[in-house]
Amino acid sequence: MPTSTVRYFPEKACETAVQMDTLPGTAEGRVGSVQLFQTQELSVSAVSVDRSASVGAGLRQVRTARGMTLRGLAQRIDVSPATLSQIENDKTGLTVDRLNRIADALGVRPADILEAGRTALVAPAVEPETLVAARPDRLGQTETRRQWREYEPLPLAPVVQAALEEILAVGYHGTSMREISKRCGLSVPGIYNYFTSKQDILMTIYQVTMDDLEQRTRGALAEGAGRDPVTVFTLLIENLALYHTHRRELGFIGASEMRSLTTENRRIIANKRNWQQAVVDEKVLAAVRAGSFRVRNPEDAARAVVSMCTALPTWWRPGGRMSPEEVANLYVEYALDLMQYRGADLDRNP
Repeated sequence: MPTSTVRYFPEKACETAVQMDTLPGTAEGRVGSVQLFQTQELSVSAVSVDRSASVGAGLRQVRTARGMTLRGLAQRIDVSPATLSQIENDKTGLTVDRLNRIADALGVRPADILEAGRTALVAPAVEPETLVAARPDRLGQTETRRQWREYEPLPLAPVVQAALEEILAVGYHGTSMREISKRCGLSVPGIYNYFTSKQDILMTIYQVTMDDLEQRTRGALAEGAGRDPVTVFTLLIENLALYHTHRRELGFIGASEMRSLTTENRRIIANKRNWQQAVVDEKVLAAVRAGSFRVRNPEDAARAVVSMCTALPTWWRPGGRMSPEEVANLYVEYALDLMQYRGADLDRNP
């Protein structure tokens, strides 16, 4: 049982403060709810145990409402998905420091998570997407690789889905909270229980987009580990083309609404986009050094190839003459031509 150090003050006093190392579980495996008040020294300032509350279930409810996957949140707070799943199912203790980090990653107050836990039903957290599969390698060991080519519908919270549809229809500046409310069936005050503003919802859409794309890019890189830079380059281009067709709605907003983000939010997303460009640049430059690519101004060519992929949502439509996979194969050919590749035929099978 984790230990806690508690200093008690009258609950109604503004100076009420509590110092806790861990929020312990009850005999039933649930975590007692914690009432938060703002103090100058501590973010947690008063504790009341509610046996019907579940901090884990509250966390899961808020995370889902924010449109963030279990894996995506785990990466943001630097824990394993398994650990976060145990927290959400109240199987392990939650430190106050970690609660604050989780709240920061979700863009909410710690009190919002705890309040959601008062009424949330405890249910096992099941992630909508599994991007990692296991297979034996040549040595009989288990090798994990991301199934980055597989796309299932991306489940978004009703508010996020409604905002996505409204922004696609009329643009960010034409979108109002009232119209989002009509689309999702939740009152405007109800929306503000989870999102502080329309900008907050837009940023959530961007975070979902970039987290999903980053996982898939890392999967493509993992598949290309130990292979020549040209092969890895083709995997990265295939990934970008697949993403911007299968996830064309997210890709369209990603390309068209950057100007609508606040300065700080734009900086955060720009850094994530720059990373995507950097991994392509790295393979292009490596292929040039190896003599496989003969293009002049390779970094400019790399930007042109990435831009070619991110522009796909402007013209590609499902049910058209080419599937996402056909588009991806064609774009890999375009990319190799642009890089002036004159090598042998590539075998891009894993």
